[in-house]
Amino acid sequence: MAEAEKNASAGRISRIPSKPRAKIVSDELQKISALLVDACPSEAIVSFSYEGELRVHIDVRNLEHVTLVEAILPTLGAGLFNDIRRGSSPEHPFFHRVTADVDR
Repeated sequence: MAEAEKNASAGRISRIPSKPRAKIVSDELQKISALLVDACPSEAIVSFSYEGELRVHIDVRNLEHVTLVEAILPTLGAGLFNDIRRGSSPEHPFFHRVTADVDR
């Protein structure tokens, strides 16, 4: 009680607790990520990039997994992924990368 009186007399005002902020973009990315992690091989590394368009990058070690990921992506999320392409992974020299545009 003495502390409350001291704060009041010093002109200090406590913040009113606010409700949690909505994380619409983060929540949507989490849903997409979970969808991909469940569908891809267990050692696949899933990441996103954004430069005017949202892209997903899936890095896998084996060429067989590249083929598997390329076959699975068009079936996920009712056409959520398009313009699927393959290349090398810049961060992982012994991995292959599958990249796709995300339509959300």
